[in-house]
Amino acid sequence: MNTPAIFDHRAIRLHRDRAAGRQALISPILDAATAILSDRLDDVARPFTAALDIGGRGLVSQMLAERHIPTLSMDISPRQAALCAPHGLCASPEALPFAPASFDLVVACLSLHWVNDLPGTFMQIRQCLRPDGLFLACMPILPTLRPLRSALERAELALSDGVSPRVSPLPTQQGCVQLLQRAGFALPVVDSERLDLRYRSTTALLADLRAAGETSALVQRPRRFTSRMLFAAAAAELESNSEDSRTTDCNKNNTDGFSMPLHMAVLSGWAPAPTQPQPLQPGQFQHDLRDVLSGSKATEQIPD
Repeated sequence: MNTPAIFDHRAIRLHRDRAAGRQALISPILDAATAILSDRLDDVARPFTAALDIGGRGLVSQMLAERHIPTLSMDISPRQAALCAPHGLCASPEALPFAPASFDLVVACLSLHWVNDLPGTFMQIRQCLRPDGLFLACMPILPTLRPLRSALERAELALSDGVSPRVSPLPTQQGCVQLLQRAGFALPVVDSERLDLRYRSTTALLADLRAAGETSALVQRPRRFTSRMLFAAAAAELESNSEDSRTTDCNKNNTDGFSMPLHMAVLSGWAPAPTQPQPLQPGQFQHDLRDVLSGSKATEQIPD
């Protein structure tokens, strides 16, 4: 069965090409996401000899180089791939051009949420890992950008007869768990991180989305000129409903403006290997739960 095309690959490539020259504008966000993956990697007590970096914008490859891990980087954007020269490759994450068991580490930093066939891509990643190889990734998840989506929808309903898709769909944390399980990863773990970002205006938020190459690449996105009234109405609603909680301004440190947190799922999973811990089958347990519980009660009754 063919996977429906939700995202326009040509638009994604063009957006990321343009973003390659503006990356410094959002470096605090990219640095924070890379640091989260770096911390997770530091928790793994084993060496890696061949890594694949998917969409790391030059930051992930640098992080892996500091750990003396030979790395090949790839990106759907030629300009982003060039940031990782001489070991950058232009390719789509939906069609990984690698033989099975090519790597013992695959890292993807904020780069897989534009994939049409996520289950297929996760399966390809598992196949290109060697047995007991590690897949480590972070992905934006809901409710990221939900206030912007809601403000645009309400503004468009007030100004026209319907609503156009303008903000890309994102997975949930539970959806990421299911992706790892469906692809056959062993020992899957998914937890969440939140970067508290604050913007002084909707214009600043949209500028950061453009600098990140994260503007809409939906196949069904509007192709006609968008009225300035729409963005003005959405901005008025978004900024009037700003939270009063103290967060970190991603541009300058102050408490003006509105909050727009980046919620991320941090995923890890291992390519199956015979040496990995295996869950016991029913009937293989060596201790009866009733004996354990009765022993705990007896211990609690011993006087001091």
